[in-house]
Amino acid sequence: MALKAVHVSDVPNLDQVPQNAALALCSTPSSKGGNEVGGDNTMRAYRFPKFMVMGHRGCGMNMLQSPDQRMKSLKENSILSFNEAAKMPIHCIEFDVQVTKDDCPVIFHDNFILTQLEGAIIEKRVTDLTLAELLSYGPQKDLGNVGKPLYRKTKDGSIFEWKVEKDDPLCTLQEVFQKVDHSIGFNIELKFDDQIVYKEEQLTKILQAILKVVFEHSVDRLIIFSSFQPDAALLIRKLQNSYPVFFLTNGGSEIYMDLRRNSFDEAIKVCLEGGLQGIVAEVKAIFRSPGAVARIEESKLFLTTYGQLNNVPEVVYMQYLMGVEGVIVDLVEEISEAVSDFTHPINKGGEEEEEKKQENTKHQFSNDELSFLLKLIPELIRP
Repeated sequence: MALKAVHVSDVPNLDQVPQNAALALCSTPSSKGGNEVGGDNTMRAYRFPKFMVMGHRGCGMNMLQSPDQRMKSLKENSILSFNEAAKMPIHCIEFDVQVTKDDCPVIFHDNFILTQLEGAIIEKRVTDLTLAELLSYGPQKDLGNVGKPLYRKTKDGSIFEWKVEKDDPLCTLQEVFQKVDHSIGFNIELKFDDQIVYKEEQLTKILQAILKVVFEHSVDRLIIFSSFQPDAALLIRKLQNSYPVFFLTNGGSEIYMDLRRNSFDEAIKVCLEGGLQGIVAEVKAIFRSPGAVARIEESKLFLTTYGQLNNVPEVVYMQYLMGVEGVIVDLVEEISEAVSDFTHPINKGGEEEEEKKQENTKHQFSNDELSFLLKLIPELIRP
């Protein structure tokens, strides 16, 4: 992989990196013979690849406000996007599951779905709709039908019509199992509203509806469950022993009433106390607290990351050096090719010599260079 070359001496007044950053950034990724998770008698022993690449909502999320057409190419969280991602050298696709009012697991990210009626924007909570009502939005499977136009609200409150180059109907979890290439694994994010306090009975009903579909249709497909909702993550681990469960955290980038969501130490504690197998962290939080990588590894937890910085090859490569074991990305083709370059380089001098060469290249960053890279990374994706 060709990384951008920058001389540290050309950049004045660099801050020193934290004392543990050099060690964390230069540590060898823990292959553990292929990253095996699952240790009890009922949990399947998953042998993950050395560095896992997962397609975010398939071939990437839609950013309707972005000038980058790649963010508006394929409808996110759709069968079309999932199958396009499956054609690329990745291991998993990540997608969001919610359960409708009539107990059907569906694929949709946002808590609310928006349409326009007589010039006004109307929004409804996804989980308050029946399946038939939800599927009446957007493109229709029956070409003779016209669906309600879809709109989307951004974090700043702006509203955009949900237009992409290649559209596709909304779909159910069962359809995804049946229609998406069986070679691709599923990272199923259990989606819940941060503004709602869920009772255990509510969570149980929702998770059981999802598990019913998974158990009936998963066969031997790689499955990972993940969630930002700590109680949901813990509960789905109690409800089943077949598939690994990862806890999603932004590592303190945002603060929540639930303290379990506000730091890496709390995330590790949740995983260890609940028997979870891994953590999915916001990538910026990893670079702010690089020592967390070692703490997560010492806890024998699998570590992957998400976030827009993962669309920058250099950032992904830095994580590989740090010991992060997987990334969720939007620019699936570009990043999967870059990862293939640095995890399977062209062997010109024999396998043993090449492996030794790779090991040597992992320890060539000085503290000044690390400091510069840590400061540079947040700037890399700015337009």
